[in-house]
Amino acid sequence: MTFFKKLFLILISNPDKKFLETEDLYAHLSDEELVEQIVANNDPLLFGKLYDRYAKMVYNKCFGFAKSESEAEDLTQDVFLQLFIKLRTFKGRSKFSTWLYSFTYNFCVNYVNRNKQLKIRDQSVQVDESDYKLSEDVPDESLYEMKADKLKKSLDLISAEDKSLLLLKYQDGASIKELVELMDLGDSAVKMRLKRAKERLLEIYNTLQ
Repeated sequence: MTFFKKLFLILISNPDKKFLETEDLYAHLSDEELVEQIVANNDPLLFGKLYDRYAKMVYNKCFGFAKSESEAEDLTQDVFLQLFIKLRTFKGRSKFSTWLYSFTYNFCVNYVNRNKQLKIRDQSVQVDESDYKLSEDVPDESLYEMKADKLKKSLDLISAEDKSLLLLKYQDGASIKELVELMDLGDSAVKMRLKRAKERLLEIYNTLQ
């Protein structure tokens, strides 16, 4: 762990009186209000409150892309380090929790692909809307009926991009509108990516014993 990371984690986890007073003072704020205060004051101690709210959930999401608990812990710390820097980019167009989960997944996708020495896919894919309208979609019910153990194995075998998209939609409850905002893509493009991700997942699922 780098010196900066250690220092940052000490700052946001400082249990001294000043921090406790800050925590009590801002405990009533919503996530969005808290983010606004953090951005306005650039305060790492106040950021600690946001860390307390979401560290466990972010860790759980990182663990889905990591090979060990220690790797997931490192990923979680790195996510929050980047989050403190990028927090002002949150525009409130979706719930903060949804935005944060998307931020976490994107970080993990880049981490996984970097480790595999793969380039991140071009996000500006042109989608033919007629293809989407004419092609039969995979019913959501087919995903809900999957057995948990086989589903987990299948998710680990598809691309990190597809995995993050499916988790964001079906685990975190992101709407198509929110996905459009988060991915900066058109409605049809998001639906096509979601459709293809479901198809890949179902194809792999059906090959497992």
